[in-house]
Amino acid sequence: MSQEREKWGSRIGIILAVAGSAVGLGNFLRFPAKATLNGGGAFIIPYFVAFLLLGIPLMWIEWTLGRYGGKSGHGTAPGIFDSLSKNRTLKYIGAIGVLGPFIILIYYMYIESWTLAYTFYSFSGELLRTPDQNSMKEFLAGYQGLKSNNYFSNLGPAYIFFILTFAANFYFIYKGIQGGIEKLSRWGMPLLIIIGIILAIRVLTLGTPDSALPEQSINNALGFVWNPDFSQLLNAKVWLEAAGQIFFTLSVGIGVILTYASYLGSKDDVVLSGLTSSSLNEFCEVILGGSIVIPAAFVFFGGAGAIAIAESGTFNIGFISMPLIFEKIPFGFVFSGLWFLLLFIAGITSSVSLIQPMIAFLEDEFKFNRAKSTIILGIVAFLASQPAILFLENGFLDELDFWGGTVFLILFATVEVFIFLFVMGFKKGWEEMHSGGLMRVPRFYKFIIRYITPAFLLILLGFYSYQQFIPVIFLEGVSEADKPYIWGARALIFGFLLIFLFMIYYAWKRNANNGKGEVV
Repeated sequence: MSQEREKWGSRIGIILAVAGSAVGLGNFLRFPAKATLNGGGAFIIPYFVAFLLLGIPLMWIEWTLGRYGGKSGHGTAPGIFDSLSKNRTLKYIGAIGVLGPFIILIYYMYIESWTLAYTFYSFSGELLRTPDQNSMKEFLAGYQGLKSNNYFSNLGPAYIFFILTFAANFYFIYKGIQGGIEKLSRWGMPLLIIIGIILAIRVLTLGTPDSALPEQSINNALGFVWNPDFSQLLNAKVWLEAAGQIFFTLSVGIGVILTYASYLGSKDDVVLSGLTSSSLNEFCEVILGGSIVIPAAFVFFGGAGAIAIAESGTFNIGFISMPLIFEKIPFGFVFSGLWFLLLFIAGITSSVSLIQPMIAFLEDEFKFNRAKSTIILGIVAFLASQPAILFLENGFLDELDFWGGTVFLILFATVEVFIFLFVMGFKKGWEEMHSGGLMRVPRFYKFIIRYITPAFLLILLGFYSYQQFIPVIFLEGVSEADKPYIWGARALIFGFLLIFLFMIYYAWKRNANNGKGEVV
């Protein structure tokens, strides 16, 4: 008999799941750094402009396309695009919406496992016995297997925590939409918010830790972060940084929301639910993320130190600077443990969402059951993750991140908008968006979705291509020793793209010959 697709158990379940997909490491590490370095409070102006003109329209478009695809039994871009038109090529264009999440997944779980390990090392007190920044860098490098030192002699501990993280992810995937992803989100997201509030309160009650430095008070710290430098609004780079942050933080352009929305009922609301999940993400990013890292850094290291931390990169902020800050607080090992537990929860609610599109593809198009899909994808993902672990120092992970976490996102989001406007048709899409809606989208969004959002995306795609794509594609700044590994990462991506394209071809041919197919 034909396999019946799962459904979400409740409206709050899908809202928390989509919010969990969006709330990741970038909310607590990337956002505060970008805000600090790009005008402080003034950064919020282009940030929310991008939220209104780019983030919200993309979010509604993905929820709408996803729910529409679910009506015909499709939960990924190839099937959804194919259901919209008789054009035989659209399903192949949709391959990016399956490939992108998978490429991100095979390195994201490894980074996520670092947060689990650091949670353990924090609560055990071992992490906070590192006395200074150089020692903390040595600890991280030893853990990552980049060098053997007094802290770690090999990659063994990192591999153990990777196995635990990998197993946790695929356990929740195996348990399904309601029993796995929804249950994880219903428990994980409230816990994440509670921990975030605890950490924010602790930072905001630091006062002036060093009476000899009265200027380094928490009040001045908040002023340092949020006092607007309006001159930065004349800088085009600031607007692009704000648009990029919105783009990445809402989990749009990946293909995940398409899949999650496909498990909605045909009359389930998408307008208010999508807006609620996006607002929850913004709360975690702006209110919680903006109240922890940089204010704490300012209080203990001053303005110059805080800027240096903001410039040091996501990994250094999370795994080097923050533990050093917690060392200076009573019961710092507890707060350090909570910090990394917060990051782990943010990570796992995001990574399970990256797994689900490929699971949905196997279930919907190949008619595999959940167990078979999980086993097959688990084996492939585990093997594909190994180069990112073993060749970390050679830039293999960074190359995967560039393609999966930047190029494919912007490219696929642009494709989605044009599919919505010109294949589905704006009139039909607008009506579909409001089917079962608990609220109406303001009419001025008709103009925004039709003209502003696609123009915004094309500009963003153009600038990213000029600023990042061209230098990266020609390996500018890459050492000769690392170039073979970069080409290896590209070969891996291209290889999986060819495999996915063949899988789409085979699935459609098979289903055309066998009708809807049977559960295998």
